Amino acid sequence: QVQLVESGGGLVQAGGSLRLSCAASGRISNYNMGWFRQAPGKERESVAHISWSGDDTNYADGVKGRFTISRDNAKNTMYLQMNSLKPEDTAVYSCAATMPPRAIRGLYDFWGQGTQVTVSS
Repeated sequence: QVQLVESGGGLVQAGGSLRLSCAASGRISNYNMGWFRQAPGKERESVAHISWSGDDTNYADGVKGRFTISRDNAKNTMYLQMNSLKPEDTAVYSCAATMPPRAIRGLYDFWGQGTQVTVSS
């Protein structure tokens, strides 16, 4: 069982940056991890994913070139660096973890509570 806690959200102007963190209660080195977001009235969408080793990453088209996912397994923490933020990035951002075979199918088992990111125009 892994418990995840996000931090780093807040209010930022368009064009600004934020760095989200996802701290785990236990070791995350065996887990693939990801960031998801959900805006009011919209379905949850995938933002970025990272393999257990950190060697493989992938991003949603709308954030490519602006967001960077990374992890520090020694600190049991994952990050999402968000640059050039846009008002449409406003959402609750949640981190999640799962074993690699389930990640291939997009099945995440452990979720954080989320952190609000608001981008003003």
